[in-house]
Amino acid sequence: MKRHAPATVRNRAAIAQVLASELPPAGLVLEVASGTGEHVVHFARLFPDLMWQPSDADDAALQSITAWRAEASAANVLPPVHLDAAAQDWPFEDADAIVCINMLHISVASASAGLFRHAARILAPGAPLLIYGPFIQPGIATAPSNVAFDAELRARNPEWGLRSTQDVNRLAAESGFSAAVCHTMPANNLMLVFRRASV
Repeated sequence: MKRHAPATVRNRAAIAQVLASELPPAGLVLEVASGTGEHVVHFARLFPDLMWQPSDADDAALQSITAWRAEASAANVLPPVHLDAAAQDWPFEDADAIVCINMLHISVASASAGLFRHAARILAPGAPLLIYGPFIQPGIATAPSNVAFDAELRARNPEWGLRSTQDVNRLAAESGFSAAVCHTMPANNLMLVFRRASV
């Protein structure tokens, strides 16, 4: 069944603008936690020279991605693959870029760690890992709406909540990524762009 997330329409133009400056001109983009599938079919239209691989850990999300893909008839969107970011093994060996939108704050810490660990394995040096969502930035006041959102998430699951950019940069460094290039996005979100360091 096809699902719809209202925030997708609101944020996709701003996200696409960053993708245009950070993604390679061609190759395979792995999207981790594709959700409804609306983003991947939209970006596939905008970047037709890239092949897009959607994935998600939720069966309902995989069904929605499949439905959006079928409706879009997007030749450069591959069938979705079940992927738990925290899993010990990922069913991928390489990618030219990884995009992850709105996952870190609604997943356990091991999912963030898994994202960086596997990204370090499958991305070539210099390839980008792009992570979008709300974050806490040390030394910068957090928007009241994000403070409330964080409290709501932690009430639902104590292991959820907005991640600190300091902690995310630490995970990145431990996995061999450069510190994030930070793009300020609408609605108090950020796009963090990490690149695999050269060996």
